[in-house]
Amino acid sequence: MTHALALAMPSAVGNLDAYIQAANRAPMLTEEEENRLACRLRDEGDLDAARQLVLSHLRLVISIARGYLGYGLQHADLIQEGNIGLMKAVKRFDPDRGVRLVSFAIHWIKAEIHDFILKNWRLVRVATTKAQRKLFFNLRSMKNGFEGDQALSPGQTRQIAEKLGVKPAEVAEMETRLSGYDLALEGNPEDEESYAPIDYLADSHYEPTRVIEGRETARLQNEGLQNALENLDPRSRRIIEARWLIEEDEKGATLHELAAEFQVSAERIRQIENKAMQKLRGFLTA
Repeated sequence: MTHALALAMPSAVGNLDAYIQAANRAPMLTEEEENRLACRLRDEGDLDAARQLVLSHLRLVISIARGYLGYGLQHADLIQEGNIGLMKAVKRFDPDRGVRLVSFAIHWIKAEIHDFILKNWRLVRVATTKAQRKLFFNLRSMKNGFEGDQALSPGQTRQIAEKLGVKPAEVAEMETRLSGYDLALEGNPEDEESYAPIDYLADSHYEPTRVIEGRETARLQNEGLQNALENLDPRSRRIIEARWLIEEDEKGATLHELAAEFQVSAERIRQIENKAMQKLRGFLTA
């Protein structure tokens, strides 16, 4: 249905003003007309009925998408994503529920726009949990409710956190991300005098404290592994060492090689190996 409807809808890719004008010219539907079309779509799979339902609500998508322009994405892109949500809503709309399509479609339109923003806004994803998503999409408007353009005070931060059900620290972090901006890592290669972060960001891999910390971590991990191995029976330890604890340039023993060594089947070696690995994980996480 989505492809067929797309062919019948005005395109948001070209002239945006022309698209908006075309969408606004689409006739509004009365409740009776809407129910009749929805029944035709549900009962008969009538795509023309679906097209009329979609076209009559394009202005709704445009209005909702306009509310998300503060995230730096193109209005046309937001409209296109919102239209996908509208088509999903039309497909799932049940006229017998006694709810107008406009009320039902708002959720689907916003859901598609939200997903699009989170996937495309900055290189780093800024919201992963449901509460963080709610914070992401409400912080701007809630912050505008306070006087001035300054950063949120501790009291204002706590107030927003309580209202949205998140921690004050999450509000502060999200405010920092939303107020920041993207910076190119590399400068213009054609400009010999350009100066970009790549020119002054040092490689911290060999920084002394990092080297010492890495060596200490490796030592503790090795000691922990050795202690865990000592809790295995000799056969299990031999299998684990022959299969996994080998030098980088060496090749681990195969199940069949170890089966010949212990005069059992390869399947039995695999079972012993699996049980030994489970024991090791238990010892290392204890």
